[in-house]
Amino acid sequence: MAQSEYSQQTFKPLLNKLSRDLKLALNHLFTPDAVHPAQIGAFLAALHINRVERRPESLAAAASVLRERALKAEVLDRDEDFVVDIVGTGGDGYNLFNVSTAAAIVAAGAGARVIKSRFHLLLRISRPLRIPRLFIHRTHPGTTTPIPKIPFTFILAPHYHPSLAALAPYRKALPFRTMFNVLGPLINPARPNGMVLGVAEREIGATFANSLSEGGVQRALVVCGCEKLDEISCAGPTWAWELKNGKVTEMTMTPEMFGLPAHPLTAVAGGSPKENAETFKTLLNSGEHLPEKLVPVLDFVCMNASALLVVSAVAKDYVEGVQLAKESVLSGKAWQALEIFRNAGKRGVLTS
Repeated sequence: MAQSEYSQQTFKPLLNKLSRDLKLALNHLFTPDAVHPAQIGAFLAALHINRVERRPESLAAAASVLRERALKAEVLDRDEDFVVDIVGTGGDGYNLFNVSTAAAIVAAGAGARVIKSRFHLLLRISRPLRIPRLFIHRTHPGTTTPIPKIPFTFILAPHYHPSLAALAPYRKALPFRTMFNVLGPLINPARPNGMVLGVAEREIGATFANSLSEGGVQRALVVCGCEKLDEISCAGPTWAWELKNGKVTEMTMTPEMFGLPAHPLTAVAGGSPKENAETFKTLLNSGEHLPEKLVPVLDFVCMNASALLVVSAVAKDYVEGVQLAKESVLSGKAWQALEIFRNAGKRGVLTS
């Protein structure tokens, strides 16, 4: 639709029909100067109060609108690789070691091509490890630096989603999480072929799996630890929804499926940014001399990396995935994948 078709007057009646006309309402919201700031606040509050933001059809509709409006990332040699990502929605309330970032790097060291997307820089690990703030920057269509063919890349999604960037001040002013806090994993601008996606609410697991399929993802595993953890849990069962061949199958995963013992979540707790970075560096650089206290962290990371390796078809099953992940860690290949990424940034292959 043309921009002139969206205005404050055409938006008013949509506030009373949020579920039915959500796509139309969102197109109003994402059109510059079409909606009054007071209407934006009312709209986001209404979504939250009526829990429209947690309805499966609402999440699917919002993801569809954002994909249509996103700037496309140029991925070098996309046709030659099966690009994957691992990410969680957040909001689980746990302060654990950041397993998804570590698992992404470990999987990259084991042979997967990982393009990890986030809407903000994860300071718990990235700043102490001296990872630059921005790598892939796109402000206008056609001006992006292509994402290079390296094992691991980190991109900041807001540069590809100007619609959400414009909405950020209003979201930050609200005292609650909005629909857009959980939508990030569904709209990776690199459009990966495969994903491991963690959700903190079991009720939206199947919805996210189907939405990934609608967005072009070929294979995926949506997971929710039974503690309402947005990762594969190292402490016990994990609810999971596998997307394969266009079909979604629900199942339950356990540490035993990976050939690993269970560990309490207290054994994989996170700390300060400096502490997390030290844990990360020790994990990936100790080789066979890994401190005993980090064994639960290693298993936690390898479980989640294994899932990504199975999705990417590097591993045939979760036990082999763990073996490949551990080899990536202990051999130093995981750390090498991170070094390749950092060096690419220094050479200007990735721009800030």
